[in-house]
Amino acid sequence: MRETEWVAMMRELLYPEISRSLPEIEILEGSEIPYGYELRMMGDQPDVNKISFRTDMALIEKVDSNWKPRVIVEAKVRSVTTHDAITYAQKSVKHKAVFPYLRYGVMLGNRKHYPLPGRLYRHGEQFDFMISFRGYDITSKEKETFIELLYDEIKASRELEHILYDSRSKDRTYYNLLHRKLVLEDFS
Repeated sequence: MRETEWVAMMRELLYPEISRSLPEIEILEGSEIPYGYELRMMGDQPDVNKISFRTDMALIEKVDSNWKPRVIVEAKVRSVTTHDAITYAQKSVKHKAVFPYLRYGVMLGNRKHYPLPGRLYRHGEQFDFMISFRGYDITSKEKETFIELLYDEIKASRELEHILYDSRSKDRTYYNLLHRKLVLEDFS
């Protein structure tokens, strides 16, 4: 199975569950998400050039006629190279420069008995999550875990946005702790 086919299959599996709880969230495949804007000329009508990367899967939040990305999921099947890990990590950095509340992760499919590869840990310091599935068809436990993870990432994105953009509001929520927890799990 090709990567794009697997992403489409995963979207079809995840979307009904997520949209039932969060109807404002859509899951897109192959979306162009901006990672930068170049100002070519300033004045009354600046000349702005949007530059984008294609992403494998994007969970976006619809806000009236607008949208904002909440979670990006890059996908690889069977194996992932050091080059893949470095490339996806760099895409994460660039996307988060435009959308600082964005959550970014990697899903690996048809990995059989192999765990998450060390190269992802080493070069994926910009990832908010990594998940590896044994086959193309994921188990009910894998599905349940992944959906819960995506809910958590949407919530984290919303909280980060609130912290970043409402920090001067008198009605803001006050925090005295931020802890990025490490969670490791074996589905077998």
